Amino acid sequence: MSNISSNTNLQAYRASVLHFQQDPAFHEKAYAWHEDGLLIVEDGRIVAAGEYAQLHTSLPEGIDVIDYRGKLIVPGFIDTHIHYPQTDMIASPAPGLLPWLETYTFPTERQFADINHSAQVAHFFIDELLRCGTTTAMVYCTVHPESVEAFFAESEARNLRMVAGKVLMDRNCAEFLRDTAEGGIRESEELIKKWHKRGRQLYAITPRFAPTSSDAQMQLAGELAQAYPDTFLQTHVAENTDEVAWVKSLYPKARSYLDVYDQYGMLRPRAMYGHCIWLDDADRARMAETQSAVAMCPTSNFFLGSGLFNFERADAQQVSLSLATDVGGGTSFSMLRTMNEAYKMARLGGTYLPALRMFYLATLGGARSMQLEGTIGNFGKDAEADFIVLDPQATPLLARRTSHTESLDELLFALALLGDDRTVAATYAAGKLVHQRQAGHN
Repeated sequence: MSNISSNTNLQAYRASVLHFQQDPAFHEKAYAWHEDGLLIVEDGRIVAAGEYAQLHTSLPEGIDVIDYRGKLIVPGFIDTHIHYPQTDMIASPAPGLLPWLETYTFPTERQFADINHSAQVAHFFIDELLRCGTTTAMVYCTVHPESVEAFFAESEARNLRMVAGKVLMDRNCAEFLRDTAEGGIRESEELIKKWHKRGRQLYAITPRFAPTSSDAQMQLAGELAQAYPDTFLQTHVAENTDEVAWVKSLYPKARSYLDVYDQYGMLRPRAMYGHCIWLDDADRARMAETQSAVAMCPTSNFFLGSGLFNFERADAQQVSLSLATDVGGGTSFSMLRTMNEAYKMARLGGTYLPALRMFYLATLGGARSMQLEGTIGNFGKDAEADFIVLDPQATPLLARRTSHTESLDELLFALALLGDDRTVAATYAAGKLVHQRQAGHN
């Protein structure tokens, strides 16, 4: 490590350090764990992560090592499916997905034609993400281009790695949320040209879901996704049995709900499909073949009574998996609380989900699903320095439980099952402190 420069932008952090190189479900040596570790950052990127005893002597004289001993540094969490306009209607009661959309979601989204309202919500939303340790998210805006402009402006001002897109919907929705097939695509393309790869911002082509886009809009969205192959694509699929039946009535010739998207050329790398509960093995094989990815949303699935994601069948096809909050169907911005729900979802489905895999899914799993490994998600050299500091003593109960854990998996399990936003002591984006928890807030 003698090549570490004396750049004044060099920073070093001492703590336990954990990150992943592989999925623990398929690889025995999937992670690097340094109980007394050092993370070295320069100009917003990772220089090295390893044992303190081995790395500290390579630091230039005069560098202050920020001491987080007793805490755990992991890559920033990656939330692959979340709706920022639904922040204000989180925890709204409804008997199911479709009435919930009609009663709460669509009226709330109507307000985002106002860019000032959008900006105010975007500011709070990003504050909440950072407070919970989420440094990257795949974000649904509304049908209004103003909602996208406001979100990206807020994210850019904080130099965050975010993905977002204007929702496309030209049928089966309230008139006040309806665009047109051509107009929605034209607005999306203008937003791509302005924001995609501008700084750390990335664009996602975003048909809300098949029932709310006409054949013409679906066709044009697929063509846009092919014309801009390095953009993302995000939508919903097979979340709820009523929704699946509705899609079947709208697309009677399609083999499955997923096949609707496939027919329009929307299965491809960087395509993220929310939920994926009611898929069959042919669907899963097709997702794996096309490098399309799953955003699992356990909290939302429980809240809306949608069903249980099948880990065993997805893993049998080695589908790319990630974890997501799905706020406002999800009832928490916290990826730790989302891990808690994912564990229970797996158990109810007859699968055991180890804590190491939960943390993988919330970090490198998300990055891989988004085709961003090497950019975010772990501490490989030159990766962007997005990381968080977790405090095992954040609450009295967590402190008591973690004082006698006997393995790394046990420690992580306690953090996942007992942790929440209070567990996140600090959040860093591109090497800069962007959230610090105030002492004494138990």
